[in-house]
Amino acid sequence: GVIALENSFNRVGLDHVLLVKVASTAVTAKLMGANREQLLSALSHAFVDGQALRTYRHAPNAGSRKSWAAGDASSRGVRLADIALRGEMGIPGVLSAPQWGFYDVLFSHTNKDLALKPEDKRTFSLSQPYGTYVMENVLFKISFPAEFHAQTACEAAVTLHPQVVDRLHDIERIVITTHESAIRIISKVGKLANAADRDHCLQYMTAVPLAFGNLVAEQYEDEFHAAHLIIDELREKMVIVEEPRYSREYLEADKRSIANAVQVFFNDGTHTEQVAVEYPIGHRRRRVDGIPLLEDKFKANLATRFTAQRSAGIFALCKDQARLEATPVNRFVDLWVI
Repeated sequence: GVIALENSFNRVGLDHVLLVKVASTAVTAKLMGANREQLLSALSHAFVDGQALRTYRHAPNAGSRKSWAAGDASSRGVRLADIALRGEMGIPGVLSAPQWGFYDVLFSHTNKDLALKPEDKRTFSLSQPYGTYVMENVLFKISFPAEFHAQTACEAAVTLHPQVVDRLHDIERIVITTHESAIRIISKVGKLANAADRDHCLQYMTAVPLAFGNLVAEQYEDEFHAAHLIIDELREKMVIVEEPRYSREYLEADKRSIANAVQVFFNDGTHTEQVAVEYPIGHRRRRVDGIPLLEDKFKANLATRFTAQRSAGIFALCKDQARLEATPVNRFVDLWVI
């Protein structure tokens, strides 16, 4: 997470699950008792390992791999930690080796001869030490099964739903004001290939709650999409505008906003107000609002697998930090066996 703060892997075409693998490797090796040299060996293999391309997250190749990519990266981290603890030597120059290292091969802009100019070279920039920052700033996905750059757009659309639901066919245009990362990563026009394509489309994730008042996973599926032509009708009327402040505050350490604003204009010249939401419900700045909803989501999902009594027991344990920390891991895991 700290590496990701100032280093954009998607800009060089790599999937961010690279960092899941690196973190999983480090944590697993530490838990398995690795010393410093073994940790460095494991991490060097995580960086020299084949890295995932972002191809499966973007049209026209978006697909279901993005749903299991992080789990796959974590499992690879466990494997690499195991290899290091069995004595595999590390690779000291994995990042910095000229021509063959991670920086030159995968993290810099190269010409066809792989001869890098000084201005083409890039190395990692770390703005702060490692610590607890990432866990303290976790973004919980609470209200919508939507890619995070669109969470606030979904919330704004839900707010506007009562004002537009009876006038959907009278809409002239829908203006989504957003930040640069959302435009680069999830703004899509034209045909969407499948559910995985739709749940990474800013326009689709805004159109559904505008029309239906909510967004749930089933609304990405082919059957739902085919049955509701209004979704694509609304998508075609959307105009995407970058707000420089949103783009700037998305990157500012004391804000890390993920802002979107939505406004609907009608054929008769009238319009709704612009509804702006700068922080999603799962953001650190909205913990007071978010935690009760997160707990409700936890309870609801427990109820899909366990009896009421067992669900209540698991929830009560997780709410009691002192008792949870004192619970042996094997006993905690046993609670989840169906």
